[in-house]
Amino acid sequence: MAVLAHPDDESFGMGGTLALYAQRGAAVHLVCATRGEAGDVPPGFMKDYASVADLRVAELSCAAGVLGLAGVHFLDYRDSGMPGSPDNEHPQALVRAAPEEAAGRVAHLMRQLRPQVVLTFDPIGGYMHPDHIAAHQATVRAFQLAGEAGFEDGLPPYQPQKLYYHVFPKGMLRLAVYLLPLFGMHPRRFGRNQDIDLLAIVCQGSFPVHAVIDCRQVAAQRQAAAACHASQLPGSMEQRDSLGQRATNWFQSLFNDTEQFMRAYPPPENGRQRPESDLFAGL
Repeated sequence: MAVLAHPDDESFGMGGTLALYAQRGAAVHLVCATRGEAGDVPPGFMKDYASVADLRVAELSCAAGVLGLAGVHFLDYRDSGMPGSPDNEHPQALVRAAPEEAAGRVAHLMRQLRPQVVLTFDPIGGYMHPDHIAAHQATVRAFQLAGEAGFEDGLPPYQPQKLYYHVFPKGMLRLAVYLLPLFGMHPRRFGRNQDIDLLAIVCQGSFPVHAVIDCRQVAAQRQAAAACHASQLPGSMEQRDSLGQRATNWFQSLFNDTEQFMRAYPPPENGRQRPESDLFAGL
């Protein structure tokens, strides 16, 4: 089970890992906290859809099929947008949800689906998006709640066996911070909407890497799943062919061969150990 925040998080982040385990026969479920209502979408994509949410759910359905997911489950919160945006104040925004309520919804799905391994964002949400951080916090609490008899939701207690956080290799990020200005790009204004501050992420420090998953054999699937989220990619050929976009593509390619995870539970043993190559190791 992967617990994430928005449609496209599953493809742009840990898509290789999800596709790989689905290919190996695991039942891979995605829990998506919101429907991406606050996403910036070029007008041309909206002609067949009544709302941004409808469009992005359709894109997620496409990506889920490509990745081979067994199911997609929504928590029914609303996309909160980036810090300081009006979407933060919407009453259904994920960042306004009571933490125990959000955790309870995730815990209920853990009991229902009974995953052995749970994946989510790292404590800073990858790039400090407030919804990513909220999804992380809800998942960590849910991992505990699901096994407690005192949490009553009509289902028997169930304790998943492993919990991992998806992490970005900080060495690659430091390289990007150094090289992006050479392409005319500002590392504090990275991404399609220029709302990702890579320098701030680097300054947050590193998370340990306890598992490295080789995703090369599913690279084509991962790329095809990302392409399903066309509204969140540059919309015109001019943008796609620009120097800045080529630099963005190069940066993203640095993370395509492997995906890295920190193991939160069970806690790693003290001392230097070789990273796991399989999230199901020991089960």
